[in-house]
Amino acid sequence: MNEPGSASARSAPGHDALDPIGLEILANGLRSVVDETFHSLMRSAYSTNIKERRDHSTGFLDPSGRLICQAAESLPIHLASMMGMVRRVLERHGDTLGEGDIFVANDPHTAGGTHLPDINMAMPVFVEGRLLGFMCNLAHHADIGGAVPGSMSGGLSEIYQEGLRIPAVRLFRRGELVSDVMDLLLLNARLPGERRGDYFAQVAACRLGARRMEDIAGRYGVDTLAAASDRLIEATEKRLRRAVADVPDGTYRFRDLMDDDGLQCEDFPIQVSVTVRGERIAFDFTGTSPQVPGNINATLNSTQAAVCYAVKALLDPEVEHNQGVLNVVEIHTERGSLVDATFPAPVAGRAHTCQRVVDVIIGALAPALPRAAVAAANGANTTAVFAGRDPRTGESYVYLETLGGGFGGRYGRDGG
Repeated sequence: MNEPGSASARSAPGHDALDPIGLEILANGLRSVVDETFHSLMRSAYSTNIKERRDHSTGFLDPSGRLICQAAESLPIHLASMMGMVRRVLERHGDTLGEGDIFVANDPHTAGGTHLPDINMAMPVFVEGRLLGFMCNLAHHADIGGAVPGSMSGGLSEIYQEGLRIPAVRLFRRGELVSDVMDLLLLNARLPGERRGDYFAQVAACRLGARRMEDIAGRYGVDTLAAASDRLIEATEKRLRRAVADVPDGTYRFRDLMDDDGLQCEDFPIQVSVTVRGERIAFDFTGTSPQVPGNINATLNSTQAAVCYAVKALLDPEVEHNQGVLNVVEIHTERGSLVDATFPAPVAGRAHTCQRVVDVIIGALAPALPRAAVAAANGANTTAVFAGRDPRTGESYVYLETLGGGFGGRYGRDGG
């Protein structure tokens, strides 16, 4: 009998062409890997922001940077950062990727990030010398330097004030720590000990995921895994396009206002036109405010993540979140706008704008989807930062807490 990981097993009938049941078993195996890495990162992190607030995500991307699967508890906005980072890694380092490399990044203007506290890591996974994909994770660090503890205060007017900007650079090269890079990261943080612990928790999660993916590839073969990834994306896209086709054709519009940007702008608009034609759905944000001086601007990948979240929530909440969802949505924005901000726009509070993007999409599609739409909810993501020095030890601390709000009423149920 062939061993599961042997060459003959990988070429045996049934491994090169998975039937639907085999494909579902493999898909569940992939999901179990990213779920395990999610919990590994949560349990081994040092900061309460990751251990208790669970402000982190994990996922697996294929060699071209397409999202294949994400952990069930991942945050939608984080996926934009993971995919953006891997695109930059491929652009800058695609010809020099090596086994044991781990890349780190956070910058929204040069490295695919959405705001600076979200530290991305990506590890290329190789099997028999072939690139299988990237094991990725993201964690919101309680402080990344900048003008204020927590790196999240309102009133900041340029990206430089919000913390250390990290392009897509190697933190590990061929399995060895690039100590100069780690020294630079820690020097710019207010709590270097906690930051070091969180960085290495992310590293451990990458390595755990890489081992698990190598095991799966050893069982099924790299070619079969690649073919299965294509089929999973295609299945998601087809299922979501069928849901789009059930929406009455037409153009649906909605407009809302942001109260202020924390500096000098008040009552500036976010507006969208949603056009549905058969299985196509397009979102046009023309007319949205130009980017503002305050730090609630959103880069395009942040907006993309918000659109994908809203589409899933309204049309098919149970569909797998992978590249297939992104293939369905078409997005048009104006460069330099609030929802497609350009350098050096500050973006620390981009979640406020992303939440309002979700609100205007729901508002636009409410006439077409009255049973799925939700009335306006809290519409904000308020993070309180508590910082100071512990009088007992003299050590600094930074603690983040998210303050929730009410939820709007929906078909057959009151809000709360």
